[in-house]
Amino acid sequence: MQPQDLSFDSHGITCRGYFYTGVGQGPRPCIIMGHGFAATRDCGLAPFAEAFAAAGYSVFVFDYRHFGASGGEPRQVLVPAREVEDWLAALAFVRGLAGVRSDAICLWGTSFGGGLVTVAAARDGNVQAVIAQCPMMDGLASVQAALGYGGLWQVLRLSAHGAVDTVRGLVGASPHYVASAGKPGEVAAMTAHDCYDGYTALLPPGVPNKVAARFAATLMLFRPVRVAAQVRCPALLLLCETDTVAPVAAAEKAAARMPQAEVRRYPVGHFDIYQGEARAQSLRDQLEFLGRHLGG
Repeated sequence: MQPQDLSFDSHGITCRGYFYTGVGQGPRPCIIMGHGFAATRDCGLAPFAEAFAAAGYSVFVFDYRHFGASGGEPRQVLVPAREVEDWLAALAFVRGLAGVRSDAICLWGTSFGGGLVTVAAARDGNVQAVIAQCPMMDGLASVQAALGYGGLWQVLRLSAHGAVDTVRGLVGASPHYVASAGKPGEVAAMTAHDCYDGYTALLPPGVPNKVAARFAATLMLFRPVRVAAQVRCPALLLLCETDTVAPVAAAEKAAARMPQAEVRRYPVGHFDIYQGEARAQSLRDQLEFLGRHLGG
């Protein structure tokens, strides 16, 4: 199943995405997909996109500004508000594609992207469905979780690196990077026991395990749970019960505030949902949800 490589504009920067036309006659409902923290469209999303396309949906899988095949300098800079803007730009682009039903669109985000689609859906107010897989719904809760597994010193070290990078950004210097995922005790955005192996397993050659450290200055302020009540469309939240990255309690709180939320739980860790039986079960649940709320 060979997708097309398409591009769209997001605030003056060219973003790129893979477009799967889907099996069957058009026009078709469409699922817009985006990855999580500092990851790209090539980081393990193809099995999900191909399953959706085989079921008859069009699928658009895109990269955020500063990451992957999309433009934006400097590279590997994660700013949540800009990534929400990229979601809204991707949505506007997809609504104009031939063969896509503009009245049958689902926003699909995983990990950090699960929080991004929550904010994007709340702001747009006119998408028909949302799927948030192992979603990071509260940056403050994620920092508190990092305190639990890494300790205060670990969080302070990362904050110091973030402060250095923030200053470098203000004066126009090149970014100061940290690893996106590291082993316990290392300086990285995620350092729980399962993060390094789980995250790097998703990275194909050419996708770096690094992010501009300035994200640490804004992570606590990114709290999708606060706008969850504004997501009026059907929403499916897929929760990993032993998640070390995206606190389950925050996702449950977000689901409770969404008028039409459904929750599915899996006895796995954050990165297990991308492979094996956990992925297969997740996909079965997602396709059942999409069939009820988006058609096919």
